[in-house]
Amino acid sequence: MKTLHPIRLSGKEVLPLIEGGKGISVSNGESSGAWAASGGVGTFSGVNADSYDERGLPIPYAYEGRTRRERHRELIERSVKGAITQARRAYDLAGGEGRLHMNILWEMGAAEQVLRRVLDGAKGLIHGVTCGAGMPYRLAEICAQFGVFYYPIVSSARAFRALWKRAYYKFRKLLGAVVYEDPWLAGGHNGLSNSEDYRCPQAPRPRVAELRKMMNAYGLQDTPIIMAGGVWFLRDWEDWIDDPELAPIGFQFGTRPLLTQESPISMSWKRKLLNLCKGDILLHKFSPTGFFSSAVKNRFIAELEARSHRQVPYTRRADEDFDTPYAMGKRSRIVYVRRQDMPSMMSWVEQGYTDALPTPDSTLVFVTPEKAQEIHQDQVDCMGCLSACHFSNWSQGESGTTGRRVDPRSFCIQKTLQTIIHDDKTIDDELMFAGHGAYRFREDPFYKNGFIPSVKQLVERILTGD
Repeated sequence: MKTLHPIRLSGKEVLPLIEGGKGISVSNGESSGAWAASGGVGTFSGVNADSYDERGLPIPYAYEGRTRRERHRELIERSVKGAITQARRAYDLAGGEGRLHMNILWEMGAAEQVLRRVLDGAKGLIHGVTCGAGMPYRLAEICAQFGVFYYPIVSSARAFRALWKRAYYKFRKLLGAVVYEDPWLAGGHNGLSNSEDYRCPQAPRPRVAELRKMMNAYGLQDTPIIMAGGVWFLRDWEDWIDDPELAPIGFQFGTRPLLTQESPISMSWKRKLLNLCKGDILLHKFSPTGFFSSAVKNRFIAELEARSHRQVPYTRRADEDFDTPYAMGKRSRIVYVRRQDMPSMMSWVEQGYTDALPTPDSTLVFVTPEKAQEIHQDQVDCMGCLSACHFSNWSQGESGTTGRRVDPRSFCIQKTLQTIIHDDKTIDDELMFAGHGAYRFREDPFYKNGFIPSVKQLVERILTGD
């Protein structure tokens, strides 16, 4: 194993080992502070982070507002308070070692406002901001106002070129690094473009080499690239270290830090990770963001898959293909379906999937009355956690709506992520993000007999190549 040399990130020489930021409290001040204390870069989530009561327990994200706008404002206030809380916690635990970054999603609701207010309220505590899930053109400008380094997450050289030419060239001194996140291997939301086939993974090296070539052309030879997604054993990436075609390079670990003593996820979740098999992670497009994402195949994902399969096209007016009337909904509104779809529809109804819900793509999805009520209630309870939501049709723009029909094939992402991190008994029935290498917990001898390391032990293990 080659010697892993420190690199300069956010103004300091650190180990080129970065903790991947995971939203909704899954990477918090405790985990990121411990990672920084070990000499690397710790990353806490600035997405609806936890704050605590006088007993040290997380304060639930409960809402009093009657409208989406009112609940959205409540969410912003709680998010800002929570992120500042986690920044202080991480800073204290780091003890001046390493660096501390905050991760945000550009497509989260009020991302710019939350980012500005957190950086203002946590001055001197946060050294850098990583940001993905969208095209964060204004990230550089906002970070520059507070003297903080910025780290865009991209999945292609083309995406970085767009960011650079439109905005980032004005703020080159604070570009800490570019995070290349492999869209076929990373957990959470992935940056697959419409021109890329999610079923045909591409090797990361040529894509990263293309990114480096482009960065060099912009005079960014000394700006590191952080490889994210699919990184487990460093020995698997040994030929990348000090390679002049790629260097300087660092490595981001998103999935492995889940299984540490400092990780805030529940023991049930940790045990689940220890028992995953290859193929247990699904790359899917059920997310209300519209992005592909990767999550553990559990009952939550299975229900979404089955729901989507119980789907047929329809029209509001009869024509040559859609010639069979069907009474939809409580009002028995007549729509028209294809004759050949009727046997499947009747079979679903007989199985109890009696409610047909229209989608934005002129299809009907068949669900049970209980699931239909749950979907409807979740849409009514929307608090605007995204800038635009396919599931509830919320938009943070003036109209307050995307202008499209709500999509019952999706789900309330805020609800499920808040539930799985705060309720130990729900891991099979909520969204569980993970990278596609999560099955390696079961195969890696480091975790033999259910061993769960501290962050310090994990970092030491990674440095051996394993």
